[in-house]
Amino acid sequence: MKTSRLMVMVASLWFAVSADAAERHMMQPVVPADKLAEARALKNPLSNTPEVIENGKLLYNGKGGCVTCHGIEGDGKGPGAVSMNPAPRNFQHHGFWRHRTEGEVFWAIKYGSPGTAMIAFGSVLSDNEIWALIHYEQTFSGRHGMMGHREGMGPGMGGREGMQHRGRRGGMKECEGEACDR
Repeated sequence: MKTSRLMVMVASLWFAVSADAAERHMMQPVVPADKLAEARALKNPLSNTPEVIENGKLLYNGKGGCVTCHGIEGDGKGPGAVSMNPAPRNFQHHGFWRHRTEGEVFWAIKYGSPGTAMIAFGSVLSDNEIWALIHYEQTFSGRHGMMGHREGMGPGMGGREGMQHRGRRGGMKECEGEACDR
């Protein structure tokens, strides 16, 4: 009996650590450290209009080929993602957009993301096409996106010290920060 309880506890701990490791990976920068300041300085020159978003959608599903890995729903579960390690980014995950800038995402699309299967698309897509893609990819996050923080939330970004909790605490009972106003 003790052996089976011990095995359940070990298995539970392993799954908890594995889930935590996957989450930490989601929060890792998509740009190498020596290029991070340059990437964060980039600003999307395109307005977030329905026309730009529709163009981004056409690129996502067509010329850009994003749908192959990131999936039709932007969840990182496209048919090409099956054997990828790490898995493609999940654009639905609130942390993806809250903890990096549009410039960082632009950089990763244009130059690729080292240590992942994300290749460079700078020779396939123009800069404006990449910016349109970013506007479309942000639609996958719904209300859990950047929450107005176009500058991101990592260390040295927007005056914040690191990635702090903003929003609901302790389930759905208490709330703090600007996320509660939404």
